[in-house]
Formats: sequence, structure tokens, C-alpha cells
Amino acid sequence: MALRRAKRPEHPTPPGGAAVELTGVRRQYGRGAGAVHALRGIDLTLPRGSFTAVMGPSGSGKSTFLQCAAGLDRPTAGSVRLGGTEIGGMSENRLTELRRSRLGFVFQAFNLLPSLTVEQNVLLPMRLAGQRPDRRRAAEVLTQVGLGDKGARRPSELSGGQQQRVALARALVTRPDVVFADEPTGALDTTTAAEVLTLLRGAVDSLNATVVMVTHDPVAAGYADRVLFLADGAIADTLPRSSPARIADRMRALTAPGATPATAYAGAAA
Repeated sequence: MALRRAKRPEHPTPPGGAAVELTGVRRQYGRGAGAVHALRGIDLTLPRGSFTAVMGPSGSGKSTFLQCAAGLDRPTAGSVRLGGTEIGGMSENRLTELRRSRLGFVFQAFNLLPSLTVEQNVLLPMRLAGQRPDRRRAAEVLTQVGLGDKGARRPSELSGGQQQRVALARALVTRPDVVFADEPTGALDTTTAAEVLTLLRGAVDSLNATVVMVTHDPVAAGYADRVLFLADGAIADTLPRSSPARIADRMRALTAPGATPATAYAGAAA
């Protein structure tokens, strides 16, 4: 299933520039001896039109990374820029407006409103952003994800895979700077997961979208241009687009007994 190329609006940074920039990002919870250092100085630039997978052991900082990068949580220190815009000093109202108009989100649980039709769910980001709902745009993105004839249905009338495709259409409807996906295939069977991942890949290749996906699955990570490995709140390693087997090998190095980010990197590079 291929996505048709669509026109993208003007943004503060040119096509091919940085979609996400993190500089010295740290996130600490609590103080003193009981403090938890979820992120320990993340420096990262993700270009527009790229697909990045984020992996790591449980407690490595994956969720905190996504939340800070998407403006859902504020770093303790460091800078986050989205589409060229520094978000650190923004008020909560401005940050909410930015998320609604320039970011898209896809979660494992779909998060569709059961009382709304498929079309209404897709248009929800526009309504929340105070924009006039564009039914033509909704029809366009639903067609792109293979659900052009499902706009009048309710989520309960769709399969899990179809509901996740609705969630993807909702994420794309505003032509966001970045789509953040948190375990988007975690609740899907293997065949349906492959369909959703192909659509995410197509959004990057055909629509010049930028996707940042947290996943535990090496097969899912194999669809990305780059895999970022976190361990103990730090970047332990990166891989260019690779096979699931090679990605799994890197993950095993990170989770080996006694492994640290430094030793995992050295072992994987050997």
C-alpha cells in the first residue's frame, strides 16, 4: 500500500533541515541520593524526511526521550528544538498549540474516541488547534492509508489494524513537522504490524514526513533509516538501516550482564 505524495506547507526551517534537535538534554526526577537520571545529556539531530527508531532495555530512557523530544515533558537541562523552534521557554499554552498544529502522535492503544466517526477522529487535531476542519484533507489521508471508504464508520466497527491506520491518518492530517510513534505495533499481529510499518515508511518516502518511533521490536526497527540505542539514559550506539538480526545483536549487547553504554558500544563495534 503506497502513500501518494502531497503538498507540504511552509515551515520555519527549509526541507532537508533539522526536524528535531536535542542539545545536552538531561531529565532528572527527584533530588539527592534518590534522584533518578532518566536522560544523561542527549545530543542528537534528526533531519527532515527521516525515520528514526529508538530502542533500549527497560528503564533506558526511551519513553522520557520521546516525551522530552515531543514537548510532553520538560528537560531538567538542555535545549529541544522542533522544526527550528526552541520550545524550552514556551508557556504551556504555546507548547500545546505547537503540539496540536505541528506534531503528530501514534500510540500503541490507538486512542480513538469511540463516539466519533473515523472522519471526525481524523479531523480532531484540526478542531483542537482551532482550525476549520478540512473534510477534503481528511478524505485524502484516509485514502492514503487505505481507508477511503471508512469515514462514516465508528472505531468499534474496525479491526485493530484499521484503527491504527486511522490513528496514523489523524497524525498526518495537519502535515506535521514530526510524527512521534510510541510502540505503534505493540498491539497488532505480525501481518497487520507490517502493514502499519509500511505506511509509516511510506509517509517518510512519499510525503517527506519525519518519524521518530520508540519500539522494542527489531523487525519494526528494521524499517527505519537509523536505529538509536539508549542505555542508562545515554546514547549507547546507533546503526544505519539494518536487518532485524543485526539490530537484535546490538540489543543483546546492551542487555548482557554487566553491560554499560560504553562496553556495549565497544562490544558491538568489535
